[in-house]
Amino acid sequence: MGEIEDGEADHITTDVQGQKCALVCECTAPESVSRKDNLPFLNAVLKNPVCKLYRFPTSDNKWMRIREQMSESILSFHIPKELISLQIKEDLCRNQELKELGELSPHWDNLRKNVLTHCDQMVNMYQDILTELSKETGSSFKSSSSKGEKTLEFVPINLHLQRMHVHSPHLKDALYDVITVGAPAAHFQGFKNGGLRKLLHRFETERRNTGYQFIYYSPENTAKAKEVLSNINQLQPLIATHADLLLNSASQHSPDSLKNSLKMLSEKDRVWAHVGKSLNCIIAMVDKLIERDGSGEGDDGSDKDGEKGHSLGDSVITHPHEDWYEQLYPLILTLKDCMGEVVNRAKQSLTFVLLQELAYSLPQCLMLTLRRDIVFSQALAGLVCGFIIKLHTSLYDPGFLEQLHTVGLIVQYEGLLSTYSEEIGMLEDMAVGISDLRKVAFKITEATSNDVLPVITGRREHYVVEVKLPGRMFESLPLQIKEGQLLHVYPVLFNVGINEQQTLAERFGDVSLQESINQENFELLKEYYTVFMEKMPPDYISHFQEQNDLKGLLENLHQNIQAKKRKNVEIMWLAATICRKLNGIRFTCCKSAKDRTSMSVTLEQCSILRDEHQLHKDFFIRALDCMRREGCRIENVLKNIKCRKYAFNMLQLMAFPKYYRPPEGTYGKADT
Repeated sequence: MGEIEDGEADHITTDVQGQKCALVCECTAPESVSRKDNLPFLNAVLKNPVCKLYRFPTSDNKWMRIREQMSESILSFHIPKELISLQIKEDLCRNQELKELGELSPHWDNLRKNVLTHCDQMVNMYQDILTELSKETGSSFKSSSSKGEKTLEFVPINLHLQRMHVHSPHLKDALYDVITVGAPAAHFQGFKNGGLRKLLHRFETERRNTGYQFIYYSPENTAKAKEVLSNINQLQPLIATHADLLLNSASQHSPDSLKNSLKMLSEKDRVWAHVGKSLNCIIAMVDKLIERDGSGEGDDGSDKDGEKGHSLGDSVITHPHEDWYEQLYPLILTLKDCMGEVVNRAKQSLTFVLLQELAYSLPQCLMLTLRRDIVFSQALAGLVCGFIIKLHTSLYDPGFLEQLHTVGLIVQYEGLLSTYSEEIGMLEDMAVGISDLRKVAFKITEATSNDVLPVITGRREHYVVEVKLPGRMFESLPLQIKEGQLLHVYPVLFNVGINEQQTLAERFGDVSLQESINQENFELLKEYYTVFMEKMPPDYISHFQEQNDLKGLLENLHQNIQAKKRKNVEIMWLAATICRKLNGIRFTCCKSAKDRTSMSVTLEQCSILRDEHQLHKDFFIRALDCMRREGCRIENVLKNIKCRKYAFNMLQLMAFPKYYRPPEGTYGKADT
């Protein structure tokens, strides 16, 4: 790592004594990426790497070597296509259920026709978008200049893995990853009326205010009803299985087996009146049958004194095996019919609730669903990319794997959006999209073919992402993960606007949105830390506390959030540090992940070199300028807008915090 590859150095900077002090070499050969990282499996999701090699002096005048890499991900298009396919399927089922509600009064029937017309239009729109995305075979990148294209709405903007591999003379090699992506937002839909956070609040307020037209169901109650229905749907086949086991026990004429089967069946229901009555009839019949065969028999057919009582053979002669089966069979059928009726009624009730919701809120409700789907799709594509990369880089870290299935993973998003003009709407979209990631769980399975791309199942209330690993890698996982335990993520967002628009917001506008988001997400981060400390093994926690002062960092973060200091970028640094120490996944986002994001990522990289790897203090700014002038991020600008210039002007940069300003000659192009 750090050796010259694929040619001579293309850029050398010198210090004041004229000595060579930084060496930058471009390396773009994919095979070298695989060899260096020893993770060839990542080539299944990462594409088109750009690599730069640096050499910087340490505080004791030795040399550290750095390898910077930036890669696209084919998940940018794969995940949206998977998700849209699921949403089409879900919406087609919903439309069919609306049609199957049966005969309604003329008023409700007209409302249903209106709802179905709008819903069918939405499905057609999703199908058209999926058709267009399917044409993007092998695509792995959506440029910032395409963020307003309707057919690419669901695709994340400028999604990349930004990786820094450090080889320093005193410390062991270290790897630092950040996912960079444009803020998940519905650019084609626009921000004239704000983003999702404001729109959803306004929508709920209007629904409450017009509640006299129909029964108002809060989102929480509706979600709970859907959860109950989901549980019913899961119980139905389970009850049917236990009922069949009961019949099987009856056919074997085994009292003990009959009792056990009945016990399992009894434990799965009873909450519905008709089902409970049917179950009581079965219990009474089982008791009658067993009593008739002789209540004095033990488990092996002996009586209470240990002597053999009537043998099973005697019972068979008196009461053939078929007698038990035949007497229980009609009662089991009744139980199954009752359970089916419960499921059908629950579905119809929920469908009618949905019809009311849609009937009195068209087309606003569907447009909000569309916007939320778009933002969520962009956020999910980035999350899946980050999860897979984190899993691969930490696959042989037992502490990480323990944390993964015991606690779950923290996912920290750094936002650089201002709270002024259109970017307020973007931030509102982003906040909801990231919050919605809480309904995502991951499951790791063993790959059975060469197709290792992730698969998504579920519906809008809950999605499961199946991540496939080759057999050798899969076998290294803990038993709980191999058995299919769902792995949860805990997303948090911290935002600090840094541009000239944020200056206007702080002096003449409103920064309450940013303050609310940061405070809310601090509480979530603190909750995660508490669970982490409670659930991880004591020996691990003891070592962890010796190495890290997480409590102090959290207190410092809280103080900075409360301080209401202008452009307080210390919030970003503290949140990022906490995330890394908690083995989390890091994201950095601005409008297009091109300019402000590049400033933040390079600053983070150089700060890590200074604080963790003894970068010479006199070389910090020169290292920062070198990365911004010659590194991967200027290549990111080029591939987005075909110009090697960050989209800043001198007036804008005067409003930026000092360390977020690029070197002379690297900026000037208008934003795209």
